[in-house]
Amino acid sequence: MSNRRTVLTAGLAALAAACAPKAKEAEGRTRIRFATDWKAQAEQGGFYQALATGEYQKRGLDVEILQGGPGVNVPQLLAAGAIELGMGSNSFIVLNLAKEGIPIKAVAAFMQKDPQVLLAHPDQGVRSIADMKGRPILLASASREAFWVWLKAKYGFTDAQLRSYNYSSAPFLADKRSVQQGYLSSEPYTIEKEAGIKPAVFLLADEGYPGYATMLLATDALLASKPEAVKAFIQATAAGWKSYLKGDAGPGDALILKDNPEMTPQLLAHARAMMNQYGIVESGDSETLGIGAMTDQRWADFFKIASEQGVYDKALDYRRAYSLDFLKG
Repeated sequence: MSNRRTVLTAGLAALAAACAPKAKEAEGRTRIRFATDWKAQAEQGGFYQALATGEYQKRGLDVEILQGGPGVNVPQLLAAGAIELGMGSNSFIVLNLAKEGIPIKAVAAFMQKDPQVLLAHPDQGVRSIADMKGRPILLASASREAFWVWLKAKYGFTDAQLRSYNYSSAPFLADKRSVQQGYLSSEPYTIEKEAGIKPAVFLLADEGYPGYATMLLATDALLASKPEAVKAFIQATAAGWKSYLKGDAGPGDALILKDNPEMTPQLLAHARAMMNQYGIVESGDSETLGIGAMTDQRWADFFKIASEQGVYDKALDYRRAYSLDFLKG
């Protein structure tokens, strides 16, 4: 089962239909339609847990979670007013929006570590990412414009190493020298279960990759008109993540399984274990600033790497991509 958080293709009409107004908004509550960027899974567990346990409701919100997928473009939905809030997979997404002058910002990052990993065969002497230099690396097209930029800058990798990755591990399994991208809780698990191979796993974030993941996106118009609702959503979601990772995840899992019948309780449990083990949600700044934390320094570090590699003009005002105002009590 693959997790494709970086896939963003056109699909506005399909989800916009799903976002049609309810018959009647819950009396006295602010309606929030929130779109995820992929099918329901543990990596969205904090949102589902907050909904299932009433965290949104008790803060005056009437929240509906709209499941994403390969045909869903969250920024398009936001810009069209089809949703109030949406999920952003990685830091490049909001910087691209700032580059295009689109008034959408990240206001929280519920994953301090991007769960992207590189996988290598266990018997090939690959003990670090640096050992992958010169080896074939299987990457999806979206990843070539994302964390590949950082890999080239830090390790001196070249485009000659690139091979196409179409979300099948067959080419990786066929070539022991190859390296494959993956998601911490997905590909390593399925490769071990289906092929009997326990790959060597390298979490990019633990090697210094500074990008955030699972960000909350909102339009400037919503931030100006309903700032308290945005703050309430962030606070409720933070409580949901705390409960989902450290308490009884049953309520959130039930909603995830309802939305996505392809998911399994076993994979949900595995993903939670990985998020806890690697500090995906709770680590770094979130340990002192709370779940959802972002800082100017992290954004500055990320932009420096991307701009030095020519992805963005160094004169770009990258601060337009995010706001820290809604993380304050």
